[in-house]
Amino acid sequence: MTLILIGLIALYWQSSLRARERAVQACIRACREYDVQFLDQSVQMARIRIARIGGGRLGFRRWYGFEFSSNGDDRRAGTVVMLGNRPESMHLDLPVAPTLELVQ
Repeated sequence: MTLILIGLIALYWQSSLRARERAVQACIRACREYDVQFLDQSVQMARIRIARIGGGRLGFRRWYGFEFSSNGDDRRAGTVVMLGNRPESMHLDLPVAPTLELVQ
């Protein structure tokens, strides 16, 4: 029983690391697209929920926060939502950058 629990914890940890890495990549791409600077090269998990992912399987929907700068002097907030290990949506706090729907 203990080995099963340790295995489940290891799988969750690995899944979280993979989702975080892909969230960082999605933030870098979005910041490049909107010509803003991705600050600190990191994201911070804000929330996690169980959700249905492709094929009706259960997985996690994770919300990550990040910061970016539009002119180098300010810090603005952004959010990326990951469904499983794929970016689902992203919001940058700019009037010209609407919420992006990324899942097809």
